[in-house]
Amino acid sequence: MLLPGDGIGPEIVDASVKVLEAAGSRFGLQFSFDVELIGGAAMDAHGIPLRPEVVDEARRRDAILLGAVGDPKYDDPNAKLRPEQGLLAIRKELGLFANLRPVKLYDQLVGASPVKPEVVRGTDILFVRELTGGLYFGRPSETRQTPEGLTAIDTMVYTEKEIERVVRVAFKLAQGRRKKLSSVDKANVLENSRLWRKVVERVAPEFPDVAFEHMLVDSTAMRIIKSPRDFDVVVVENTFGDILTDEASQVAGSMGMLPSASLGDGKLGMYEPAHGSAPKHAGKNTINPLATILSVAMMLRYSLERPDAADAVERAVEKTLDDGIRTRDIWEEGCVQAGTSQMGEAVAQRVLEG
Repeated sequence: MLLPGDGIGPEIVDASVKVLEAAGSRFGLQFSFDVELIGGAAMDAHGIPLRPEVVDEARRRDAILLGAVGDPKYDDPNAKLRPEQGLLAIRKELGLFANLRPVKLYDQLVGASPVKPEVVRGTDILFVRELTGGLYFGRPSETRQTPEGLTAIDTMVYTEKEIERVVRVAFKLAQGRRKKLSSVDKANVLENSRLWRKVVERVAPEFPDVAFEHMLVDSTAMRIIKSPRDFDVVVVENTFGDILTDEASQVAGSMGMLPSASLGDGKLGMYEPAHGSAPKHAGKNTINPLATILSVAMMLRYSLERPDAADAVERAVEKTLDDGIRTRDIWEEGCVQAGTSQMGEAVAQRVLEG
């Protein structure tokens, strides 16, 4: 299923579908695509950010490729419905509790990072963000009139089960990488974080080959910039994960380089770039589609179980960067500047070439 969404979403999805079709041509795979609406586009057409019928259809699909969600015309703070509610709802309804966000600095883009090359070169972090709990879903979440004036309330709730399942995913992923896990919390202040830490301690003995550490979120934020190569797999709750991965994107050179996979207990997953809808850039053919293209590689790997095709897409991205083709966010002197569609075509061609 394709959910292009809002803003630049349709453009980056179109570019990524070209790459997916190239992988299909090379590896003998056939894809069928259903296109549905989510976010502001769904509100424009149907008055709500996500129709129940779309969720039902999504459950019957092998995978979902999402563009981006968000439209400034719905940013009224008094609005009862927002485009982003569609995104939160489909994650929750499909049980996609583990959000994998790899932050890898390609050697070709060391100069695109604002951090010193000697600090960031070789960075390869996999964030595992809990995606269906915490502040974004806790109730009550409201503004109340009180004798002291308006009071806003958001509720952070986590159960042992919610923490345990995402922590177990992170430990298993660490086993297949460098066998190091950093668990991020705010246990010196938050009761939620103290429970998080207890659950990590309980699960850890199941993975004796993985070294793990507890880190406070504020010191983690500092260390991501100071020594990003220290990290392998990072497991973190929803809100902290949202913030830390945006910060880490700058280590990788651009938000346009960060893919993600949202996974649950089965094979169904939703794949999307970590960035937003950037509505002011919509229709200009200037946005970097590589985050979405790399999300396609994750889809091939995790939901469609074709690691050979996934590897081919990732190699094609590297070859495209080797050849000096860049969108404006990662452009350097001496490189060829490409638009969104041109970058998609360039990667697709290199997938076909092998």
